[in-house]
Amino acid sequence: MTNHDANRLASACAQALFERDSASQGMGMRLLSAAPGTARVGMNVRADMLQGHGTCHGGYLFALADSAFALACNSYNEATVAMGCSIDYIAPARLGDTLNADCIEQSRSGRTGNYDVRIENQRGELIALFHGKSYKVRGPVLAQETPNE
Repeated sequence: MTNHDANRLASACAQALFERDSASQGMGMRLLSAAPGTARVGMNVRADMLQGHGTCHGGYLFALADSAFALACNSYNEATVAMGCSIDYIAPARLGDTLNADCIEQSRSGRTGNYDVRIENQRGELIALFHGKSYKVRGPVLAQETPNE
């Protein structure tokens, strides 16, 4: 597979998976880019995302990172799920912030992979660091065409 074909496949996988992801869409996330083993997802912090201290609830930050992770580890058209994840909150995200979660594959071998996500705000300030471990299950991400379709 050429680099161009791999990029096109990763983009198609990310788009298809994101279109089926009502949770991420409901939180206002946007798929910004995808390539083999990587993905970038954006989200604006809304008033309904604030917790009692007036900053973005950590669950939304985790969900943003998890969505980027899911899109990156499914970029090879092999259905993949999370086996474990952790997050470190570095700085608060505030109302109106535009957040970007950039996921990068660190390793992928056999059925497992390791991915790191960096969440930054619109000023490039680090908000959170996330690590996810993936597990490949059976089946493709993209629907397979049958000869009669």
